[in-house]
Amino acid sequence: MVSSPPSRRSTLTRRQFFKASVTSVYGLALYGCVIDRHWLQIVHSDVYLPGLPPEFEGYRVAQLSDIHIDEFTEPFFVREAVDRINALNPDAVFLTGDFVSHQLETLKFAEGSAWQCANILTGLKCRRRYAIFGNHDAMVGLPLVGEALRDNGITVLQNSYLPIQRGGARVWLAGLDDAVMGSPDPDKAIPPSIRNRPNEPLILLCHEPDYSDTVLRHPAGQAVDLILSGHTHGGQIRIPFMKPFHLPPLGRKYVHGWFKLGKAQLYVNRGLGTVGVPVRFDCPPEITLFTLRRQQPGTEKI
Repeated sequence: MVSSPPSRRSTLTRRQFFKASVTSVYGLALYGCVIDRHWLQIVHSDVYLPGLPPEFEGYRVAQLSDIHIDEFTEPFFVREAVDRINALNPDAVFLTGDFVSHQLETLKFAEGSAWQCANILTGLKCRRRYAIFGNHDAMVGLPLVGEALRDNGITVLQNSYLPIQRGGARVWLAGLDDAVMGSPDPDKAIPPSIRNRPNEPLILLCHEPDYSDTVLRHPAGQAVDLILSGHTHGGQIRIPFMKPFHLPPLGRKYVHGWFKLGKAQLYVNRGLGTVGVPVRFDCPPEITLFTLRRQQPGTEKI
């Protein structure tokens, strides 16, 4: 029996399938590089804090994280983020690290990018602007990144703390040094003098979210009510039903969103920029606007 050759119709169908597959891959890549990477999302969240003074009811805090300017994050996109924050009119802005990147370009280029980023951030109309360092800032040089931020009116917390005051009441804000490449010191960031003070909640800025476990095992950690982190980019590329392709050290347990850790609440921001590849998928960049609320009796709402 002689087999007949495959029909031209079936050959064309296979070719069409191949072309459609290639087109889909290119389309997804274009979407991740151009659209999803710049689809800046504003996330609104009420945060209930035990002991929050009445003066801070409704106090609004904007969080911006992981800018990674210039290697993949264009200056125009950072300016857009600044404009979006200004439109929210927050009472304070918390910047949770990784202002720069040093992977593809030279160190001198990255150093210049630190100043460029800080100059753009001066466009923030809110005068209460507080920052911590991330591991990529340490790669470039913490003294230089810190100088750029401070010279542009941004307070840097590096194993240090300060009060935020309003109408005679106060909330404590503490910031840790980077946990991957720095030397975080909970005792310096949260000394005994500010721990567990009645009606004076404590907010901690900690770049790497998984380091929260270490902090909360420390006596200083027992005073923390709210931890704000970044570092993970939310996974950056999230294919449905699959784990993120890459998560950084100390960013593999708490990836994005809210977590309840005993007394403390942890929020992980997805960040603005990208590393590795200039792509996001199903994981848009984020600005978070928190509204502080007084703890309601008998509730544990975040």
